Amino acid sequence: MHIVVDYDRCDSYGTCVDNAPGVFEIRDDDLMYVLVERPPAEQLAQVETAVRSCPKLALSLREE
Repeated sequence: MHIVVDYDRCDSYGTCVDNAPGVFEIRDDDLMYVLVERPPAEQLAQVETAVRSCPKLALSLREE
């Protein structure tokens, strides 16, 4: 699985960071960055929660 971000939709609210802080990050430029594009199995539950909780529906998971 890998993370796909629609940056046209992303407003950097930070809910993804709240749910999966080791995978997503909001930097000083107020933009969201994906730190781990292909999260390991032990982070997958957190990433799935982050995807579901995105208020702008900017995140998705895709099979490789």
